[in-house]
Amino acid sequence: MDFIDLKTQYRKLKPSVDARMHAVLDHGQYILGPEVTELEQRLAARTGAKHCITCASGTDALLMAMMALGIGPGDEVITAPFTFFATGEMIALLGAHPVFVDIEPDTYNIDATQIEAAITPRTRAIMPVSLYGQCADMDAIQAMADRHGIPVIEDAAQSFGALYKGRASCNLSTIGCTSFFPSKPLGCYGDGGACFTNDDQIARVLLELRNHGQDRRYHHIRLGLNGRMDTLQAAVLLAKLEVFDTELVARSEAATRYAALLRDVVPTPQVKDDRTCVWAQYTIEVEDRDAVQQAMAEQGIPTAVHYPVPLHLQPVFASMHLPEGSFPVSERAGKRVLSLPMHPYLTPPAMQSVASAVKAALAQPAAR
Repeated sequence: MDFIDLKTQYRKLKPSVDARMHAVLDHGQYILGPEVTELEQRLAARTGAKHCITCASGTDALLMAMMALGIGPGDEVITAPFTFFATGEMIALLGAHPVFVDIEPDTYNIDATQIEAAITPRTRAIMPVSLYGQCADMDAIQAMADRHGIPVIEDAAQSFGALYKGRASCNLSTIGCTSFFPSKPLGCYGDGGACFTNDDQIARVLLELRNHGQDRRYHHIRLGLNGRMDTLQAAVLLAKLEVFDTELVARSEAATRYAALLRDVVPTPQVKDDRTCVWAQYTIEVEDRDAVQQAMAEQGIPTAVHYPVPLHLQPVFASMHLPEGSFPVSERAGKRVLSLPMHPYLTPPAMQSVASAVKAALAQPAAR
């Protein structure tokens, strides 16, 4: 069993993927070719954002977003410690300081009620993470940010396609950033990402930043990076967009089936009534996770942990002097979360096998 079945997806999309990629091979515009422009137009239209600027990865998207807002040494950016490392990494890479706020125990997203207490005169942005495919409480966060005159950057690396109060993730704040890493609900065949904004000036700066800070060829008005998306990756994403909505329905049906199979067995993911989830991960909580993972592996069921060590406990952030106990909800989640196979091509028998393996693993004495 595959944790994420990209092979089955490719077999279903092979004619479209192959045709799109061969078109790029035929015209030979491998950097910023016409497929990149087409993709940006399609993604912007889908989210309702005025601008979409594709880039080389979700990590680059976060970096570019903060650079476009002028964030640098000594500034503070508020975010959650329970996330992929890139969220805090890009803040620190710019010389800014990540300021962590704990998460909600049911959604794993930043607890909006705790953010205001973390705001200081040095706060330059709030960066909520839409983890596992569900948006954070973006209206509450944006209202708070507006009161303090602070921009919001949505780290939507896992939530492209999700809705919050009927509005699209990536178009809920000053800048939305997403990733097209292969395992994402909409993923390419390598690294890829995008920034979204309704601000014309920010969009112009993002375009310059992703191409070495130039406003025209060999005329560099700012420091930037090589953040361009490869045309071949844009071609893959255009092919996958054709079935994206169908796949989101299949993911939702799989999540509903998992919830029924695992009800009263383990804590299962909760989705707020005012939003949808694209199920980038289907994550449960268990005691003695190592034993459960081992028992499931012995039954041929792959699992993963997203994420075992919160950012404040990572060695590189030891100088922040935030010991264990600083963010108890994040720390508890890091010890207990376990992600199960999740993709649009999961069959009911496969899901039954996963659920049976979870139950059997929990029945073992070491996992009780």
